[in-house]
Amino acid sequence: MNYEYKYLTMVLHSDNKLVELESEIYSALGLDDSSSRGISGNPRVLSLLSSILERSIQKNEKASRKQEVVTIFHGSRAPSMSLREYIERIFKYSTCSPSCLVLAYVYINRYLQRIDASLTILVAHRLLITSIMVAAKYTDDDCYNNAYFAKVGGVSTAELNRLEMKFLFTLDFKLHVTTEAFRKYCLHLETEAAGERRIEQLNQTNRLEKGRPNKGKSFSTSYSFRAK
Repeated sequence: MNYEYKYLTMVLHSDNKLVELESEIYSALGLDDSSSRGISGNPRVLSLLSSILERSIQKNEKASRKQEVVTIFHGSRAPSMSLREYIERIFKYSTCSPSCLVLAYVYINRYLQRIDASLTILVAHRLLITSIMVAAKYTDDDCYNNAYFAKVGGVSTAELNRLEMKFLFTLDFKLHVTTEAFRKYCLHLETEAAGERRIEQLNQTNRLEKGRPNKGKSFSTSYSFRAK
């Protein structure tokens, strides 16, 4: 076997392994038809995204020492609906593809980096409805209009139109996400999930050692998020 053929064989083998790894990650996140779904029937990426955003908000609010930059996405108070319930609502009624949730995560990070701001509970909901709508328009074959998304998100059509324009202009209308960037964000979500599982296992162990039963979380089904 000559060196050139041996090198090509190694490259092809490496590429195949990478493709297999990508497929496994995408399947684990629920990004394909035969992938894993949670108890609610939602793709796993939904719960992972909500968990990551909630932890990011908690971290930012604890560490923040500087004056928060007020934007068009700020609400006057924190909505009563949790991020997870809100994302579930958007996903259910917009029927967007699971990949839109990953793209929305990319777009939110890009937006926050552009304005040098941190994610807080006062902006998270409006950023989510806007970014998911933009992602659906960009990547899905069929997509509802702004008026429909506004009803789903609990804001007026006029407000959502303003949010969309501000969001797009801040991003310079650069909505393309490379395959490499998409893969990195998916890997980040999966890595965060692994860390979350380890933390939960430790918590369960501590509860068992203290003789406390594990009490499951309960979520309110009420929806009261409204425009400012």
